[in-house]
Amino acid sequence: MSPPLLHRRCPELADSLPFLRLGGAPTPVRRLPGLAERAELWVKDESGYGDGGWGGNKVRKLEWLLPEARRRGARTILTVGGLGTNWGLAAARYAREAGLAVAVGLIDHPVDEHVRAQLDRLRASGATLHFLHSKTRLVLAAPWLFVRHAHGRTLPYYLPAGGSSPLGTLGAVEIALELGAQVAAGELPEPTWLVTAVGSGGTAAGLALGLGLAGLRTRVLGIVVNDTLRLDSAAVLGLARRSTALLRSRGADPDLTGPAPDAIRTETAWLGDGYARPTTAGDRALARARARSGLILERTYTAKALAALLDLDAAGRLDDGPVVFLQTHGPR
Repeated sequence: MSPPLLHRRCPELADSLPFLRLGGAPTPVRRLPGLAERAELWVKDESGYGDGGWGGNKVRKLEWLLPEARRRGARTILTVGGLGTNWGLAAARYAREAGLAVAVGLIDHPVDEHVRAQLDRLRASGATLHFLHSKTRLVLAAPWLFVRHAHGRTLPYYLPAGGSSPLGTLGAVEIALELGAQVAAGELPEPTWLVTAVGSGGTAAGLALGLGLAGLRTRVLGIVVNDTLRLDSAAVLGLARRSTALLRSRGADPDLTGPAPDAIRTETAWLGDGYARPTTAGDRALARARARSGLILERTYTAKALAALLDLDAAGRLDDGPVVFLQTHGPR
């Protein structure tokens, strides 16, 4: 198993931060000609990442979270998400392979064909599902969920929505370090922006931290697609700094600095009516990406993120220089 780039960058972390390889790296980069009006647009395509029953950027987080759960002696992972949670499905399928059970607390959001299919996959995954309908009921049920899924005195290992904990963000650090190596190898020019959807903040936070570690000047443009969490640039930057503190606490250079204050910019204008509620702009971007570039997007995250990128590009708001879109959708 090849070691993660983070361990190569900070070898002192190899023993204190266990890693479990779940996919083939690095993920590819390629030009997307004819999609943007002004920018030189590229994609870093995470859709094929993952050797198990689900793919995409969620698998990157599990590469750090699953071995930590085992290190702590946990037998069950407890996590939360919406009815169509990609995160919950990825956690359920990969945790089972790692010998861990999974319980998922689910809250309601609009149901379409994709969500119905995702619910079928969740039911077939072996995870225990708790339909709690609202965030308030989920919070009130939390003590019962921990007791319900304890094994003796061993409580389940809790993972927040999207796996966006300081440890989970290291999955996106790895993506950014890969991008840095691909720039150094001449596979693409150094981007001005790296654009991603922001559903729980972990990917954007980890990208900002990883880009700094890679020595790139690239900034993260996060397109907020979730109105149930605080996801402004300050909140996402705070998560990146907590990940930096985690690295230092596990033995990294105490002088390791986190992202600069301007490393992350978030935009909310493409959210529409709320989380998991499609937008006309997103649907146009989804169709355009499929027709012109062969990218398969979905309506909750990646279509909205690409819609924002294309609109900002057309308005001349992405400055000069190449732009990379992070394709995080990984259906199987």
